[in-house]
Amino acid sequence: MNGVIEALHIYDEHNTLVLSHTYTSRPLAANYLLPLYLEHPVPRPNLIYLPNTNPPTLVFSLTHANLLFLVTTSSEIEPLLVLEFLHRVVDAFEEFLGAPLLAHKIESNYDVAAQLLTEMCDAGTISTTEPNALRDLVEVEGFMDKLLGNLNLPTKPNLSGSTSSPSHSSSLLHLQNNTPALPWRRANVRHTSNELYADVVETLSVTLAPSGRPLAALASGTIAFTSKVSGVPDILVTLTGPSGKHNLRNVLDLPVFHPCVRLARWREQPGLLSFVPPDGRFTLAGYEVDLMPLGGPLGGEGVGSSSGSALTAASQQLKLPVSLEVKTGLGPAGSDFEVRAQVNRVFGSTGSTQPAGRGLGLAGSGGGGGGPGATTASPSLYDLKVSVPLPADVRNLSEIKPSKGDATYNPGDRALEWSISNKDLAQGITSFVLRCTVVGHVAEDEDDDSDPTGFGFNAGHHHSAYSYDDEPYQSSAALAKQETGAAATDTGGADKDERKTAQNRILMPSSASVSFAVKGWLASGIRVESIVVDPRKSRGLAEHVKPYKGVKYLTVSNGGVEIRC
Repeated sequence: MNGVIEALHIYDEHNTLVLSHTYTSRPLAANYLLPLYLEHPVPRPNLIYLPNTNPPTLVFSLTHANLLFLVTTSSEIEPLLVLEFLHRVVDAFEEFLGAPLLAHKIESNYDVAAQLLTEMCDAGTISTTEPNALRDLVEVEGFMDKLLGNLNLPTKPNLSGSTSSPSHSSSLLHLQNNTPALPWRRANVRHTSNELYADVVETLSVTLAPSGRPLAALASGTIAFTSKVSGVPDILVTLTGPSGKHNLRNVLDLPVFHPCVRLARWREQPGLLSFVPPDGRFTLAGYEVDLMPLGGPLGGEGVGSSSGSALTAASQQLKLPVSLEVKTGLGPAGSDFEVRAQVNRVFGSTGSTQPAGRGLGLAGSGGGGGGPGATTASPSLYDLKVSVPLPADVRNLSEIKPSKGDATYNPGDRALEWSISNKDLAQGITSFVLRCTVVGHVAEDEDDDSDPTGFGFNAGHHHSAYSYDDEPYQSSAALAKQETGAAATDTGGADKDERKTAQNRILMPSSASVSFAVKGWLASGIRVESIVVDPRKSRGLAEHVKPYKGVKYLTVSNGGVEIRC
């Protein structure tokens, strides 16, 4: 596969073209491409093949901040390469134009956007995508340039003069010395305050059976690193797991690293990240951790407790900060369901002998050392939300009774959203209950019995009008027969209640998910043991300068913890 990118088109939320950049060949026009892309049903895949165009075209797509990015090519190309290029374009735009990325920012800074797209892809071949390298290649009009009208100031090197001028030769030499030896780091970096920060963020994806037994449990981690150090520092970050560094190779799955990381050092000693960082914030590494083994780092004592409830099983087996329990078919007619959210304080327990902040200047609440799963003495839970999807047959919820928080239901969204305030969480409340009553569509047989009097006087009833004169007088035999029919009617009422209960059973939710964030705690138990700047390998950093170092931990569940009913 040696294909090239032919064009990049950007559309806003109204499907209006914001920017179109052609790299090579004669690609499909932006206005002709968009209808072909929108013909595909939602959800649209990131790669769509259009065989009926001339020539047949591959369309790669990415949606970000209400903007649609489309890349086209008519030759075979590595799909992951193009998709990664789209993500790098978004990152570069946010770096240069500011986040969030909006359509008017691209339109008002077209010169910067065009330079970025030209430098990142040369004639269809992906080239420079590192933000630090783009900083040296892309000219951004600053405040002083706007104020002075882009005048040629004497401080700027003038390349249009004679090459024999000594001043010009020194300027050329200065530019050559500024050329970065590392593609991901700018040259001559200077900072008044030298700081190093590591932010470890893990996203949970857990599925629990109705009994509370975990069906799947995965934590996807990202190590975001911020380097604001002068010169060219050489940094060594040491990671450790719940059972120490020796077992880290078996804990981390599918690790990925920034190009600055020395892979040979990691292969020799898993857990050691040796690198010369880019200037600013970047993603140092990513990984996955399987949380399923109960005998592993997350299997706490008490597994198999006598309670056996989903609430207790989930909290003990995985040590989740929040556990869910859903009960359906409650009430006389089986039209009620109950959702119980339990905040488990066990995730804040520590059992580590590591001193808090060993080798680190702690930043915020997430810098301390901790035991398996815990990374600070007092992790904090916030942004607790529970979402309960409801079947399409549910017409409304007649009663919504949360013990705490606000619960809202919009029939158009088909989901019940329950939010618990951080104030309630800070008060130490550990149990929250939500009870609701569902209302389905009215059945046809209920419409037939909608006459409460039984005399047929209901206006608008579809049956024929009742005639009193046509009804004969009843004899004693007829009265006995009527009593027998009344008994049969009672039996029919019981059948109707059973039928109603069966209908309500269809209206019950089949799952519930919870979203939350925990500062100072990681589900995997991985933590940063130390951040060290090697003075022998670093350049441009004075020996007496000791950069400030800080570490923060965050666990996030964006509806990732789900329990089946």
